[in-house]
Amino acid sequence: MYEGDLPVVESEIIQVIQGKLDGKQSDKYQRFALILSWADRVRTLHVRANADVPDQANIARGFGAEGIGLCRTEHMFFAEDRIPIMQKMILARTKEEREKFLDQLLPLQKQDFIGLYREMAGYPVTIRLLDPPLHEFLPKREDLMVEIAQLELTGRDGSRLEEKRRLLARVEELHEFNPMLGLRGCRLGITMPEITRMQARAIMEAACELAKEGKKIVPEIMIPLVGMVSEMKAQKDLIREVAQETMKRYNVKLSYLVGTMIELPRAAVTADRIATEAEFFSFGTNDLTQTTFGFSRDDAAKFIDFYRTANILESDPFAVLDREGVGALMRQAIAGGRKTRPGIKLGICGEHGGDPSSVEFCHELGLDYVSCSPYRVPIARLAAAHAALAEAESKNSPPKRKASRVRVKAKMNTTKTKSAQRPRSRSRVTRKKR
Repeated sequence: MYEGDLPVVESEIIQVIQGKLDGKQSDKYQRFALILSWADRVRTLHVRANADVPDQANIARGFGAEGIGLCRTEHMFFAEDRIPIMQKMILARTKEEREKFLDQLLPLQKQDFIGLYREMAGYPVTIRLLDPPLHEFLPKREDLMVEIAQLELTGRDGSRLEEKRRLLARVEELHEFNPMLGLRGCRLGITMPEITRMQARAIMEAACELAKEGKKIVPEIMIPLVGMVSEMKAQKDLIREVAQETMKRYNVKLSYLVGTMIELPRAAVTADRIATEAEFFSFGTNDLTQTTFGFSRDDAAKFIDFYRTANILESDPFAVLDREGVGALMRQAIAGGRKTRPGIKLGICGEHGGDPSSVEFCHELGLDYVSCSPYRVPIARLAAAHAALAEAESKNSPPKRKASRVRVKAKMNTTKTKSAQRPRSRSRVTRKKR
């Protein structure tokens, strides 16, 4: 139908956000900003963004994000200049050898955090420590086997062949039958504390350097996949130790929070205990949905459409938050957390943070914020406003309707009483007249 490439022009709103167009020159952007300003006047739920690099944080701020609700630090390690260092760290056999490569990653990660802090300009930044299993940073087993076979056939580059064999051996060691529930999250930081130490140091050094410039920085360090309070305490104690060392070295005193993601059912039902150590909860609803339903997010698409067609599921639980099951766990975690720590900060950082129905539910639960991808921030701001307006309307309207129903009911009862006192024949005559 079409020959050649179709020209695509970014919307005026995107052009303004990216700094390519002056917002005052765009009528569309002015209308967009006006509607969102109306939403901001009524909403009570804060909206943050999931952002891993400064460019994403810049877009998020342009769309009105009030901080970063989730920075996934593992994404920083996949950069072209870092993945080789990360692989060498994983291949290391001793703690000392791992620390040598972690020292190379430290300044790179610190610069990332400095960039995020600058873009957020005083708004909170929640940084999640390394979460995925280590094998994700290594080449695939099958690809390595092909490379090794090709090198063996050519008989050249013996040093490269030996390196690939070592890599394959390590991949085999790290192989897990169920990586989702394997050595990842806080388990990684507990078994290899030098990784947590490096990340905590990078977070705090970046914050201290900007604090010396007079910037207001409040890092929120999030420990992933906690299921037991003992896990939370082990990681928090290490982070506190590194934070104190760093602030002393910089001669800077700043506030920071250490909290966790609630993404396991056990964490939700023991939230009262976890809150003795955690200073904030962020609901990781992607994993919480997986572990509650027993559905793999990567594989569920094979049957979820069928479930919806057969009326087994109303909607995809990975797109729209399941209020009955996952929501019940969230309610229990919120109650437990607030019972132990009344002022605990509560948020959500899964993909549900940008879904209007899920945002409405988060408002009902009384969360402090939702966090979503940068481009869904405007949707979340509008949804939060709709939720606030709906709540205000429900508080004002139902009492009047309820009182009206009571009066009608009382009138009907009076009529019935009078009717019962009348002679039976007269009652029939009255009905005929009607």
